[in-house]
Amino acid sequence: MDSNSTDHTGPIRVRTGGAEDVPVFLGLLDSAAEWLVAQGYTKQWGTEPLSANPRVVESVEKYLATGTPWIAEVDGVPAGMLMLTDGPTGYVAPVDEPERYVHYLATAGRFAGLGVGRTLLAHAAAETRAQGVSLLRVDCYAGNGGRLVAYYESNGFVRTETFTAKDGTWPGQVLAMRV
Repeated sequence: MDSNSTDHTGPIRVRTGGAEDVPVFLGLLDSAAEWLVAQGYTKQWGTEPLSANPRVVESVEKYLATGTPWIAEVDGVPAGMLMLTDGPTGYVAPVDEPERYVHYLATAGRFAGLGVGRTLLAHAAAETRAQGVSLLRVDCYAGNGGRLVAYYESNGFVRTETFTAKDGTWPGQVLAMRV
């Protein structure tokens, strides 16, 4: 799926990722985390590179093996990513119908604000629909004044339930979209 808009300098191309893209995915996560820290948002993903966290590396490898990884590129350069799977992780309850679940939506800092995340979410919705599934869900950090929750809402998601992760220190929000 190619998306052209006036938000960026070139088209955003979305491609399927594979096991060989583990370094690309980890690099995108590190760039997004670095951008968050530079904005003063240190509680969502912490202050250290995510690639240095063995649990994150294991999670990325698991989603690559069990889900569908997507990489957005701008002018051939990896600009963003998301993982699409059949369900949530352990801290969010599954639902009693088929669903697709977004994990690790991230945009490299240098591409922030160019529509990369919106393109990836639109692609995830289209893929969900193409697979004959009508429910797309995501969870996110609900701190920082709910900015990320509002972002997902601006992309057509609606709030469903809240949760707390990371030993009760990380407020989360689950959102859903019918496609």
